[in-house]
Order: sequence, then structure tokens, then C-alpha cells
Amino acid sequence: MRRNYILIFIIVIILVYLGNLAKGLNPYFYQLLVFWGINSILALSLNLINGFAGQFSIGHAGFMAVGGYFSSALSVYQGEKIISLLNFLPLSVAQEIVFFVFLILGGLISAILGLIVGIPTLRLKGDYLAIATLGFSEIVRVAILNLDVVGGPRGFPGIPQRTNLSWVILWFIICLLLIRNLINSSHGRAIISIREDEIASETMGINTTFYKVLAFVIGAFFAGIAGGLFAHYLMMLHPSSFTFFRSVEILLMIVLGGMGSITGSILGAFMLTILPEALRGFTYLRLIIYSIILIGIMLLRPQGIMGGKEFSFSIFRKIYTRVNKNENIGSK
Repeated sequence: MRRNYILIFIIVIILVYLGNLAKGLNPYFYQLLVFWGINSILALSLNLINGFAGQFSIGHAGFMAVGGYFSSALSVYQGEKIISLLNFLPLSVAQEIVFFVFLILGGLISAILGLIVGIPTLRLKGDYLAIATLGFSEIVRVAILNLDVVGGPRGFPGIPQRTNLSWVILWFIICLLLIRNLINSSHGRAIISIREDEIASETMGINTTFYKVLAFVIGAFFAGIAGGLFAHYLMMLHPSSFTFFRSVEILLMIVLGGMGSITGSILGAFMLTILPEALRGFTYLRLIIYSIILIGIMLLRPQGIMGGKEFSFSIFRKIYTRVNKNENIGSK
């Protein structure tokens, strides 16, 4: 077990270092990688709620907005003051530490709101839960529109650029490992059992309300982190970035990749990040082709590309073994 943790730590360091080297990439491709990473965090966190816990939430853009605006407001109004207090450290180190703390605080505010919203709404099921979470997301957006301190309808400019690919990779790996380990633990089995049959889970003594709220709070936390990364990359936020369509886009990532599949979430995020850019040359036909491709995939593969399965490198070992076996039979 200890060896595994050391290996993971080394891999994280290498990936973060590679993210730093990627600054030399074409800015357009660099931005696509950053957006893919942020979308993957959003898709993974929503898949914990919708795919593994079996709830139907479509208010993820609201949690993303809360985390993004809160961490941005801290950076704009308090960032320089706190950095000046850390003058015994090199400036770049102080900036990174303060950014990390603000991201955590943004995620925590989203998680607390997830707890407040989750306790009453997770008693609802199906369409009613979806409407309640959508209502929360719209309340957040309308509240931001009326908050002059974060720019209101004019948007919130002047956010310092702190996000780079290394930060995105770091948070992506944290999100991936936490959700993967949670799902593979006894608590994860309890969460999955709610999806399979909530009444049977209650009969077996599982505290279904606790586990549903737990999944909701963790999902909201990482949505807030993704919002903070998004804000500190674009250096500006606008309420129009967190509409109902943003929530639907995140939902589409996990439906397309596969509900209840971690690697499917990452694949879905990749497709919905790359596909609109790949079709940019078709001008006004782009949205029509985009919709046709999505409808075609859902008709051919309604359970999502990965279904409930996970990609594993062991598949290459199985193919290699099978090929060798066939060659040995042929030689005989």
C-alpha cells in the first residue's frame, strides 16, 4: 500500500512537471487542454451524484458559479493584501499558496451550499429533484446578476491569472483519486446500492440520506474548484457562463461518456471540448452537425460510450495473450 502511494506521488509530480513544460505549446491547444481538464473535473463530480448515487441533478453550473465567483472575489479584494503578509517567501511561491487557499475556500463554500440544498431536496426523486437543483442554479445566477460587488450583469473583470495546466492536472488527479477510492470503498458500495435499489438499501440498514448528501457535497466541492480554476484562467467571469445550458452541457458529458463510469466521464469531457472546435470550420452548420453527431451516438450507444465499464490497461494484456495463443495454435 505504501509503495502505491509513493508511485502515485511520483506520477503526480511528473504530470504536474509536464503541465509546466506544456507552456511552450501553441496557445490554442494549450487552452483546449486546460478546458478539457476543467470539464473533466466537472464531469467526474457530477457523475458521482448522477451516475453512482443515481440522483438526477442538473444544477452543477450553480455550484461552479459559487466557487468561481467566491475565489475570484477573494483574489481581487484580498489577494494582494495576503500576499504582502507573506513577504518572507518568494513572490511566485506566495501567489501560488494564496491561490491554492482561495480555491479550497471557493470549493468549501460550494460544498456548504450543497449541504444546505441537498438535505431538503434529496428527499425528492427523479424529475422533482432535477427541477429543485435547476431552481437553485437559477437563483445563484440571478443573485450574481444583482451583486454589484462582483460586477453584476457587466461581468467581473480584473481576476489575476493564476490557473495553468499544472494546477488543472493537480486538481484533476485529486478529484479522480478521491472519487475512485470512494467508489471502491465500502462507502462507495453503499452509494451504488442506493442507485440500484434505494428501498432495499434502507432495508439493509444503509443510511441512504447520509450517503446521498455525501455524494452531493463532494460533487459540489469539486464543481466549486472547477469554477475557481475557470475564473483564474479567463481572468473574467460573467453570469452568462453559468446558465441552464452550461448545466446541460456537463450532464451531456457524463451521459455521452457513460453514467457510472470514471473513464467515461473523462472521455465525454474530451468529446464535448474538442467536437465544437473541430467543427468550427463549418460556420453556421456547426451546431446542426454537432447535434446530429450527438443524437447519432446516443441512438447507437444509448448507455454511453463506456456504459458502466472502465478503461483498463489490462485490456492490452488480454489482447496480447489472445494473439499469442492464436499464433501458437496456428504453428501447431
